[in-house]
Amino acid sequence: MKMKRFNKLGALCMLLCLSSCFQDETTDGTGPISEITIKEGCIKAVYDIDKNETLTISPVITQSYANKPVIYTWEIDQKVYSREQELIYVGKELGSFHCRLIVENEDGKTFFPFTLNVNSPYEEGITVISNDDDGNSMLSFMLKQRVEGVADHFTEGDCFALNNPEYTFTRNVMDVVQCDGSLILACQGDPAAGQSPAIYYLNDKTLVIENMISVNEFEDFRPYKILLPSHGTAGTIYPILCENGKVYELSPTEGAIGKPVKFKSEYTLCGFIYDSGAIAYNNVYLWDKKFGDVCMLYNGYGPYYCSKTYLFNPDVAGEEEAQASNYFKGYEPVFMFLPRTVGNTAAFSKDIVLITSSQKGMMYQKTIMDRNFWYYNEETLQNDLGAYGGPQHAGFSCRLTERTPHVATELYNYLLYGDGNKIVRWIYSQPQLLDNAKVCATVGSDRAVVTAMELSLDHTETFVAFYEPDEEGLNGHVWVLNTEDGTLLRQYDNICYRPTRIIYKKK
Repeated sequence: MKMKRFNKLGALCMLLCLSSCFQDETTDGTGPISEITIKEGCIKAVYDIDKNETLTISPVITQSYANKPVIYTWEIDQKVYSREQELIYVGKELGSFHCRLIVENEDGKTFFPFTLNVNSPYEEGITVISNDDDGNSMLSFMLKQRVEGVADHFTEGDCFALNNPEYTFTRNVMDVVQCDGSLILACQGDPAAGQSPAIYYLNDKTLVIENMISVNEFEDFRPYKILLPSHGTAGTIYPILCENGKVYELSPTEGAIGKPVKFKSEYTLCGFIYDSGAIAYNNVYLWDKKFGDVCMLYNGYGPYYCSKTYLFNPDVAGEEEAQASNYFKGYEPVFMFLPRTVGNTAAFSKDIVLITSSQKGMMYQKTIMDRNFWYYNEETLQNDLGAYGGPQHAGFSCRLTERTPHVATELYNYLLYGDGNKIVRWIYSQPQLLDNAKVCATVGSDRAVVTAMELSLDHTETFVAFYEPDEEGLNGHVWVLNTEDGTLLRQYDNICYRPTRIIYKKK
């Protein structure tokens, strides 16, 4: 009996000791919990960044009891991206992503959900291609204002290299057009450096290469101008006009370059395309040196030539009859252009304006015709013999050539063209002589050379791209002028090399 009584007392004492120890370490049997709070405002509910832009988020947290060790977890698109305290994220892919921050310690965890939008910085704006003295190519893009207090500005560096680091940009880029969600670039390459000519398809929102055509089977393929509409037609081929006046053909849907089937002559470099803004009704116009006449590829059919009676097809009529029917017989091409209309729905005017000269260079003539060659409106612009005003016109020389950078707007009926560092305005709809065209603006220094021009969508602004031959490195500039009066609105200096083309990339 005594032994049993002792065992019971000993067990009771041991339980009291254990109970005393547990109470020393806890409060009411649960312990002090250190709750985590993420400071209000240190993380936003929605973030908007551009592709390739870096987002940095530095959260601020507090704990209610003690600063216990914490673990950070950043989830992006429902995947663990980082376990660092600070989030550093580079937007490589476009899209809208559901994200959250998880902060936890030994007592529990807290969450903060947010949305991250990675947007295209290249959605809409001015695009410039340029080359340095060695022919190295560069692609520049002007970001439109989207953040209050941050004005329109050009991106730093080459957008091609930034978005395609694994590729080398082929030298001597000459033209860029926007077609069916792609920017298509034509490069002449550099035989001395072992580079063949190339055609690139870049996604027009990311500038990432989608396709590349290396053209090494044609020795004389040196692309100068891509005559491709904003929307191509499946199965239709379009011309690429080369430096030597020859034409090769591009099938945009197949991504292939071939020898000419329709255009077998040689042509001046002032060819252009009438872009209807739709898949159908896109006409290509060239001046055929062989026939001395304007020819038209009508929505993939032709070419048809301008004639005194309406149209002719040399393959059907025969070369002798074609020469006899030539409307412009006896005149040489000087310049031709297609005025543009405001907006996206009807990109171009219905009228083509041609400037021709007599074979002896004595007389300059303006002809305005319907894009389908339906009617003609002729006017003598100048006679060097003095028939229009006497000797003050003697020795007049037209400054326009097939390579002259220019824009033509139907809003004001202006042809604006570059001549050295000058912007000249000619009112083509009036009986104004060519030597009465007025200088409306100058850009850069006296030695600056205008090489490319573009209009804003509403035609109220003219973008003038030029280079300074005495500058090194990025010697290309873009100045923005008021189209109506030529006043300087904005200027972007040293943003590229010598510009070759400038376009307004649409959404």
